[in-house]
Amino acid sequence: MDIKKLRAITPYSWQAEGALLYGSHELISEMDEKVLEQIRNVASLPGLVGYAMTMPDAHWGYGFPIGGVAAFDADAGGIISAGGVGFDISCGIRCLRSNLSIEDIGPVMKPLADSLYRNIPAGVGEEGRIRLSVSELDQVMHQGAQWAVEKGYGDIHDLEYVEERGHIGGAVPESVSVHAKNRQLGEMGTLGSGNHYLEIQVVDEIYDMEAARAYGLEKGRILVSIHCGSRGLGHQIGTDYLILLAKAANRLGLTLPDRELACAPIHSAEGRQYIGAMNAAINIALANRQILAHLARETFERIFPGSRLDTLFDVSHNTCKVEKHLFEGRERTLHIHRKGATRAFPPHHPDIPERYRPVGQPVIIGGSMGTGSYILAGNSGNPAFASASHGAGRAMSRKQALKRWNGRQLIDELAEKGILIRTRSMRGAAEEAPGAYKDVDRVSIDTECANLARRVAHLSPRICVKG
Repeated sequence: MDIKKLRAITPYSWQAEGALLYGSHELISEMDEKVLEQIRNVASLPGLVGYAMTMPDAHWGYGFPIGGVAAFDADAGGIISAGGVGFDISCGIRCLRSNLSIEDIGPVMKPLADSLYRNIPAGVGEEGRIRLSVSELDQVMHQGAQWAVEKGYGDIHDLEYVEERGHIGGAVPESVSVHAKNRQLGEMGTLGSGNHYLEIQVVDEIYDMEAARAYGLEKGRILVSIHCGSRGLGHQIGTDYLILLAKAANRLGLTLPDRELACAPIHSAEGRQYIGAMNAAINIALANRQILAHLARETFERIFPGSRLDTLFDVSHNTCKVEKHLFEGRERTLHIHRKGATRAFPPHHPDIPERYRPVGQPVIIGGSMGTGSYILAGNSGNPAFASASHGAGRAMSRKQALKRWNGRQLIDELAEKGILIRTRSMRGAAEEAPGAYKDVDRVSIDTECANLARRVAHLSPRICVKG
């Protein structure tokens, strides 16, 4: 990106025609020019409050850039956009802390990796042990992770540490197509493919001792991170509503700078319909991660009887959420689109678990396969409607990655470094090569320097299960 097109506000924030881009000179310069074009387009949408924004991990996406954040006021004609949420609705990370150390798992790394690979369904179109009827799926769309707990997948204590306590209101299963539902009937409790993973990690660095104690983190401790979303149902909702919202925009005379920004006013019939379907998909994703956490616990219990995997936090990074924010001196109710960005509520916010309120909400920045990840904490004074980076962010396309890396060779190289990869797709491994992503260390440092969230701990991977 030509940084001369931007005006520096601080060393970590840059302004351009209604848009703010967060990150260092280095990261911003390395971004594709398309990111700037897309976030400028978002800034032109009706009812925007403040600036359209990108996080330090931003890269080109469909309509909105991935790593894009935008707030809209429904009462000022604000819109809802499927492109501002993404196809994998409520994709997010469930992080579990264990009572095990790296010394405990070291001697059994290979059997643990093999067991997780056998027990965690992963891959394109892969189905799991749960098969639902349409009426049962409707229940999941209403109840989210609460449904999973009631069915014996985990326990009620998990929900305290899940965004929205595992269930978001306003879901309307009737707004979800039959095709979307049919795609999901066998996919509950499955990981999916692409950049989704289940990873065994070790805490190897702590930056904020107070927050680390609140989160139950200590050096050498083993964590499990589960990164996935709403699977086929969420993707189909995205596909279905791009068409419906494009028709709505045309019917209502909305002039869009890019057809990929198909949208409708929040108060319109089409806008309300999409929100109902999106909320149904959010509940599917929350239930899915709840079930996967249970499957991980079963696996650990077989190898480590008496082990515990407690939910540290679960937060989504492809949503549009209704939140109250102070803007220009008054509180406003806003619809916050976060696409490839995660919520990062500050200390003392009432919507985060009581245990974490003194230090702020856990924020999870997941690395790419074979690289580190970070746990951060939400800050007071966050300038981006309590939003932060969600991961490393791609530096090149999957097609480019396939030309540069061989999946089998890559897995062997990581094994030599003590990182075990289990995957059903060598092609997928090449597409997800660590070098295909931005430097997660740089992204996390820039996230902190921009006051989006502060670093608490660094996690190194030991085992990664992928589709």
